[in-house]
Amino acid sequence: MSSTSLINNKHLLWRAGFGAGISQLENLADTDIKILINELFSEKTFAYINYDTPDVEAIDYMNDKTPAERKKEIQKINREQNLELNLNFLDKMVNSKEQMKEKMAFFWHGHFASRVQNPKFNRQILNVIRKNALGNFKDLLFEVSQAPAMLNFLNNQQNKKNHPNENFAREVMELFTMGRGNYTEKDIREAARAFTGWGFDKEGNFVERQKQHDEGTKIFLGKTGNFTGSDILNIILEQKPTAKFITSKIYRFFVNENIDENIVNKLSESFYQSNYDIKKLMTNIFSSSWFYDKKNIGNRVKAPVELMAGIMRTLPMNIQNPENLIVYQKLLGQMLLYPPNVAGWPNGKSWIDSSTLMLRLQIPQIWSGLRPLEYTPRPDDDIDMGMKSRETALNKTFKNPNITIDWARVEKIFAGKNIEDYLIQNPKSLDMNSVKSFSDNSVKMNIINLMSTPEYQLM
Repeated sequence: MSSTSLINNKHLLWRAGFGAGISQLENLADTDIKILINELFSEKTFAYINYDTPDVEAIDYMNDKTPAERKKEIQKINREQNLELNLNFLDKMVNSKEQMKEKMAFFWHGHFASRVQNPKFNRQILNVIRKNALGNFKDLLFEVSQAPAMLNFLNNQQNKKNHPNENFAREVMELFTMGRGNYTEKDIREAARAFTGWGFDKEGNFVERQKQHDEGTKIFLGKTGNFTGSDILNIILEQKPTAKFITSKIYRFFVNENIDENIVNKLSESFYQSNYDIKKLMTNIFSSSWFYDKKNIGNRVKAPVELMAGIMRTLPMNIQNPENLIVYQKLLGQMLLYPPNVAGWPNGKSWIDSSTLMLRLQIPQIWSGLRPLEYTPRPDDDIDMGMKSRETALNKTFKNPNITIDWARVEKIFAGKNIEDYLIQNPKSLDMNSVKSFSDNSVKMNIINLMSTPEYQLM
């Protein structure tokens, strides 16, 4: 066994997925990295994420005339469906064999951030992102830009001839494709005119409302024509800065927050030439020797969802009340389907402040039943939709997540292994004596204590 292959395999599984699953841990040190890369990228038939409760009838969807009682009822159904979608997405991250696809979907979910209350729209955009996660960026961009969740979130339903709304056009360029500095305010105004009429109907189908579309000539990024929204997206994709912007963001998320200009330039040139083939770009990154450089290992703070999914992949658990996991997402500051704004979640050190760090270090003990949860989530109207009484009731039941961990299986897998080599990305900085002095030397307590270290927060 080589310690290098263990370090590299662990690094790959954390960055291209959500850490090693319990069944991968046994032979992790002896597995050929090429086999792992193939496994990570293997794609099965696409499985949609759904929720069980039937949709509220479209005609019944809320408008100003909906009676207050009915509004409350619809809000309650919406909230439950959104929470179910959230947990089903998390479940995919933990249990799917297609780790790279779900990790990439998690990345795009923060890149194409939208936050709407309609669960049908949320389900639709989430599946668009998952389906195209490793596909072609052009397809992904077009489908997301025509998804009702995004058009609704960025007010394009209100973007009409003679009254252009620039919000959608601005964010498409600034956040989704080119980044600041590659277009002018005039480009935004002209693009907004081209996107007039893009909207959706009550059933959640994309519609181009011809009567609302501005048919005049537009000048966009130096080109002149009677452009439509699709023309604008195509012109944006012709710009090399678009490939550079996306590649840089992917590099910061998957490799290192400090960009290596030479590497990013090569990657983005090849991404552009491949006509935006995401799978090819990611294969390039994970197959390159520089990805395994020491400076790229254990240098990223796990996002809350990565932290939770990672623990759940290492420790086989049965969760009686999975809705508890929503409270942890809330407390740690990253709730799936509810990004803070259109720019998505910030990364890196911004995940850690005094309150979240304390809870992060305690989760392994709380989930193992060794200590109670002593925090309560701040009320969030958007998520609770004003249901304060329900919120207090929730906090009482959430004290105990009702998790049973199969420690016998865990002990069997870790028997005779240096546990820290498997759980910590940079075990050298770890003082194992102090970890062990906390408790008995059982595998269970060693794992709980290791997962409760600051080092475990890094990937």
